Amino acid sequence: MSTDRGVRAVYPGSFDPFTPGHVDVVSRARDLFDEVVVLVAVNSSKHPGTDEQERAAAVRAVLPVEWTTVTVAAWRGLTATYCRRHGAGVIVRGVRNTTDLQTEYRLAAMNQSLGVPTVFLPAQPELAAVSSTVVRTLGTSPLSTRP
Repeated sequence: MSTDRGVRAVYPGSFDPFTPGHVDVVSRARDLFDEVVVLVAVNSSKHPGTDEQERAAAVRAVLPVEWTTVTVAAWRGLTATYCRRHGAGVIVRGVRNTTDLQTEYRLAAMNQSLGVPTVFLPAQPELAAVSSTVVRTLGTSPLSTRP
């Protein structure tokens, strides 16, 4: 689905916290799509330290202000439902390794059956080992190394 401005992409995740790898995916998605929505979602299998509104505010705070085609939204529900309600035509997912790809492929198949295709962006090699879990475990600043 397109908007008046072109293709709107949604990049969903729990983003607890938002890492340099996430910033890189958003940056590359900006080159592919007219608009990118970073969708801070609730995942019932994850237990973030803050609610989705606080995480969305944290994401907004680290994205460059000149990225005017990028917005941030908090959402409870299926990503495909958000896409349909907000005119987004594609879901963007970053993948770091084959394990991520297997998991993401299953989600992509479900979203495709709901009418929303997924585009995978492989992690940059130097960022492939960075995950939100590792950042939380090590207690490091998630954006100390910007891509």
